[in-house]
Amino acid sequence: MNNLGGDSNKINPSVPVDLVIDHSVQVDVARSENAVQANMELEFQRNKERFAFLKWGSNAFQNMLVVPPGSDSHTTMIDGLGVAGWGVGGIEAEAAMLGQPMSMVLPGVVGFKLSGKLRDDRATIANMSPEYGATMGFFPVDHVTLQYLKLTGRSDETISLNESYLRANRMFVDYSEPQIERVYSSCLALNLEDVEPCISGPKRPHDRVTLREMKANWHACLDNRVRFKGFAIPKESQGKVAEFSFRGTPAQLRHGDVVIAVITSCTNTSNPSVMLGAALVAKKACELELEKYLNQLGFHIIGYGCTTCIGNSGDIDEAVASAIIENDLVAATVLSGNRNFEGRVHPLRRDNYLASPPLVVAYALAGTSQLVWEKMESRYFFRDIWPSNDEVAQVVHSSVLPDMFKATYQAITKGNPMWNQLSVPSGNLYAWDSKSTYIHDPPYFKSMTMSPPGAHGVKDAYCLLNFGDSITTDHISPAGNIHKDSPAARYLMERGVDRRDFNSYGSRRGNDEVMTRGTFANIRIVNKLLGGEVGPKTIHISTGEKLSVFDAAMRYKSEGHDTIILAGAEYGSGSSRDWAAKGPKLLGVKAVIAKSFERIHRSNLVGMGIIPLCFKAGEDAETFGLTGHERYSIDLPSNVSEIRPGQDVIVATDNGKSFTCTLHFDTEVELAYFDHGGILQYVIRNLIHANH
Repeated sequence: MNNLGGDSNKINPSVPVDLVIDHSVQVDVARSENAVQANMELEFQRNKERFAFLKWGSNAFQNMLVVPPGSDSHTTMIDGLGVAGWGVGGIEAEAAMLGQPMSMVLPGVVGFKLSGKLRDDRATIANMSPEYGATMGFFPVDHVTLQYLKLTGRSDETISLNESYLRANRMFVDYSEPQIERVYSSCLALNLEDVEPCISGPKRPHDRVTLREMKANWHACLDNRVRFKGFAIPKESQGKVAEFSFRGTPAQLRHGDVVIAVITSCTNTSNPSVMLGAALVAKKACELELEKYLNQLGFHIIGYGCTTCIGNSGDIDEAVASAIIENDLVAATVLSGNRNFEGRVHPLRRDNYLASPPLVVAYALAGTSQLVWEKMESRYFFRDIWPSNDEVAQVVHSSVLPDMFKATYQAITKGNPMWNQLSVPSGNLYAWDSKSTYIHDPPYFKSMTMSPPGAHGVKDAYCLLNFGDSITTDHISPAGNIHKDSPAARYLMERGVDRRDFNSYGSRRGNDEVMTRGTFANIRIVNKLLGGEVGPKTIHISTGEKLSVFDAAMRYKSEGHDTIILAGAEYGSGSSRDWAAKGPKLLGVKAVIAKSFERIHRSNLVGMGIIPLCFKAGEDAETFGLTGHERYSIDLPSNVSEIRPGQDVIVATDNGKSFTCTLHFDTEVELAYFDHGGILQYVIRNLIHANH
């Protein structure tokens, strides 16, 4: 804004904004009483530059509250309280902060009638809406909502005001009164008493497995070819036992043994009943002389924020890691988080299952993901350690008190000594440090002028990557460890950063040089151009060389060639990670052609000016015999007024093949973003014009 001659004070939130600092704590210390403090100290050491940048922002901007490190956030949980909220990418959020209205196709509204006794909590159901493919899992306000408000320390006056307002506007549901018949796009029904206990995995949250089927399902996964439900472990290797020394004690490790068990903060820890349920499982196990309580089991609070679920699991014991690598073991993680895509939780974990907090404790006790649920040990049954709903309810009633929430809410914005001691510069223009490997002046606006660049097609582009189904944002832009042999590691080492100080991709998000090199750097990624080989590489088509994705993309850019990506269904599922769109943009990707897109990722691609195209129903790359070795041209007018949302577009290849795709710009506003080269460029130009 300043460089274009505009008023830099206009770059300010136009609506009240709370910014929660999260995703930076790592699990360096676990199984210890001082884990929280130790991990937070390391978090501040590693992220001092990032935190100082954010603290500068808290002073430089008006109308914005920054919640210091030591918290967690997950938007969709708010729908359990009758507040409409849904996840968006960071690019859209930034635009909204600057006054840009949200633009989206109105989703269908599915009425879901739940009957019977609810075994789980509405907060968890609302929280998991992205995982079951919904924008929101919304619960209207009722007496249960009011009870929760009271439990969490809201005043009687506030609760009464909420109830009166909602009743007056016919938005309060009172089940003692006759219900209004509401009209939905479609309807579903479920008797909750028919729901069986289950977990999800081993590689996707929507691959549900009932507990009674778990052992057979897990063994089938060992046999199956490498896919979402397969590891391709040869029969003769399935009974392999790795013997090694663990901290001076002889130890063994087998396929399916649990090496990480964690109750994560994002999904269930706002739900007191399941947290106390986990504690009761540990207590009952102790009383049966199986193990001690949670702490004695090795479960300690290690931090407040997103850790294992996003890949900040930290390193596991070197002896355990060596046993896994040397014996090619499918070691397991069991976590109560939202997502378990392969390579997300930890690079050595191929077997990842999502479970409720009580089940996480049970799996930790059993020590294996192929747990025989009929028996915990020769003397004890699973039912012996499982608490009843009444037991959990009694403990919640006696132990979860409003004053606990009041004390936390009152202190949450006051920071902590480490945050409060951070010294930051003043002023509303940030002083970029060219030597910083954490905070780098972003390139998106370097060549920006007041004239929009206009729409564009694609001419003779090479295919950078050719994917199948369910490529997640973790595959596209991993958030966890920076592998020692990656282009990002090479960049950091060239700048004097020791390997022990690499930190994570998530913590390096303020540096586009690191993040662009980290794009498509997931070690579990499967690119069809490699003919079955797994890893973050691709083929430079014109020479046939196998290169890292970053190096191949830079080769294409230096040669003056555009690139595209071919993909299957559900491209971009998982986290709403805007770097999964920023990274491809900086690699030179002009379009993505997929069978279908995840909602938020499609919006992020649009926000970065990348063309999203969908194959027609029943068609994909294989239908047309495409290998990814072709060159692709996409014919679009240079005048955006001649383009319309959802129109048919012809894609032609250099070998004479052509096919029709649907242009997945969904609204006129999104076409305007495309015309301007991206959503933020559109917003900045509009702000400057408004000033004049």
